[in-house]
Formats: sequence, structure tokens, C-alpha cells
Amino acid sequence: MKSNDKFTGKAEVYAKYRPSYPPEYIEYLISEAILKEDSIIADIGSGTGIFSNQLLERGYSVIGVEPNDDMRTVAEQNLMTDSRFISIKGTAENTTLNDNSIDLVTVAQAFHWFDMELFKLECQRILKQDGRVALVWNSRDGSSDINKESAEVCQKYCPNFKGFSGGIEETPIAFQQFFKDGKYDLNYFRNDLQFNLSGFLGRYLSASYSPKKTDEEYHPFITALSNLFEKYSNHGQIVIPNITRSYLGKV
Repeated sequence: MKSNDKFTGKAEVYAKYRPSYPPEYIEYLISEAILKEDSIIADIGSGTGIFSNQLLERGYSVIGVEPNDDMRTVAEQNLMTDSRFISIKGTAENTTLNDNSIDLVTVAQAFHWFDMELFKLECQRILKQDGRVALVWNSRDGSSDINKESAEVCQKYCPNFKGFSGGIEETPIAFQQFFKDGKYDLNYFRNDLQFNLSGFLGRYLSASYSPKKTDEEYHPFITALSNLFEKYSNHGQIVIPNITRSYLGKV
């Protein structure tokens, strides 16, 4: 299955249960990327528009580039009432955007799906002279027991599981090869997530590796996750330790 197709059929649950990014990160990005009122942001691999929406809320013009039809349709339904949002069917390696037209490229929860070298070339083409690229993930805090045990559940019942965020914590991408002269700013922002049972299950079912209802692993997967929720929840709520990781630099 191509990476573009991995979220087909998951758009609704993705939009409903995937978390946004902390306000502190948005403030940091606006400041460090030196954004102005008329800055144009290209959100590549924009999915259902979770991160695009946060940028729109701050008044910026955002071009969402997303190859998956299901994900892009949900983003359009949610965001097209904002005239500053433009939706494009394109890939990270071929955005179809104009040369030297973008002030900031953002990639939220998607860089691990890209061809890094081809995406780098595309960023160099579409960015203005001083434009930057921001890569960001919401990552589970691997030191917590709940996240360790949920990873074991995913390993057991999800044949395509290679680690959270495509295994990027376990096999770090060579960011030094991506950013210009190997230089980038790495920052962490606390972003713990609170869910009820349906939200907890929904968060896992939104993952590319999670089984679908027609898969034999689906019901055992749900049962194992429900048992985890029962073990760690308090008054019907569970807190998942989560960290927002940010990489920002020129390419």
C-alpha cells in the first residue's frame, strides 16, 4: 500500500480524535519563523487540516497540500469557509506550487511518509529566499507505563506497526541531512492528552497501522486497549503523556 493510501477510510476518526498542537508551540513558530501578516504558509501533508486550522486561526493564509482524497475532503469541509485557505491535491515531492512563493513550509505528523531528498528539493523550489521549514510531531512520552504497554498492544495486533509516528522515535530520520548545513532548532513542548474511552480508542484507530473493522485483529485490539484504559483511567478519563517535538530550519 502506498503511503498516500494508508489513511483512506480513516479521515473521519482522524479529524475527530487526533490532537492539535499547544499554543506555546504556535507562538514559538510565529516568532522564530519571523511570520508577518501577509506571510503565506504551505502545510504539506495537511491531512484533515488540524494544523492548518490553528494557523488560520492566527490570521495567516494557508495552502493545504494533501494527496489523500478522503483526508483532503474532510479538511475542505471544515476549512473552506475561510477564504484564506486553499486546498490542493498534491504530494510533498510535487506540490504544484509556484517557485519562490512560500514564506514557511509546515509538516505536521507527516514528514516520515515523504521521500526526504525529493521533498527537500521541492522546498528549495517553492520557498522564498529566507523561508524556513517546520517539522512537528505529537509524540507519546515513551517513558510512561501506559505508552509502553500500548506499544506492546500495537505490536501484537497491528501487523504494520513499526513504532509510533512511523517508528520515527525508534529510527530517527537524518534531520542533519535535510536541513541546510545540518543546522536546525529542536524544541519540545508538553502536550499531555486527556481522553474518555471512546476518545482513547479513537486515537489509536486513527493510526495508519491500526486494523479496520473487517480485519481479524480488530476486536482483540479493541479489547486489549479497553483493558488498558480500565487499568490506567480515573473516573472515566485517562491522561496520555505526550510531547510536541519541533524541528525548524532552512533547507
